[in-house]
Amino acid sequence: MPTRGELVEQIVRLLDVRLLDPLDILLDGDDTVAALRHVVRIRAGAWADAMCGRDDEAAVRAAVRLVATLYPGDRAFDPPLDWWRTPLGRTVARRVGHPAAERVSYATAGAMLGISRQGVHDLIKRGRLPRHPDGGVPAAAVRDRLRARDAGSNEGEVDDQ
Repeated sequence: MPTRGELVEQIVRLLDVRLLDPLDILLDGDDTVAALRHVVRIRAGAWADAMCGRDDEAAVRAAVRLVATLYPGDRAFDPPLDWWRTPLGRTVARRVGHPAAERVSYATAGAMLGISRQGVHDLIKRGRLPRHPDGGVPAAAVRDRLRARDAGSNEGEVDDQ
């Protein structure tokens, strides 16, 4: 699991690039943008706390709001595989699974789990991860596996085979 600081920094950086920098350009460096940067940093800490806290509902709500705001579009959220290795991606995977998909490909499941596509195939073959009836892997099963791994309940099992 990423540290709170890593998660906060990524959220601040993303909001800075996607929202505040364009606003700063449009407003010709108005002092209001500096005030907004301060507010964003404070709120990023609160969002990180919610996503890393014990309240699953609050964690899901914060993660889904951030993903919807940071990655708007007409199509369902489908980040590149590398995104799942970022602090926000790792946190979303553990708290939500995939925020826009009931099932994910073996490649996406592997990226979410931090293992190879072949590793996902092996987990399915050994009955450690279910196969979705329509192909791929249930996103909730990936999330549950990450949570179990974090809780130390995999009895020493190594995923990256």
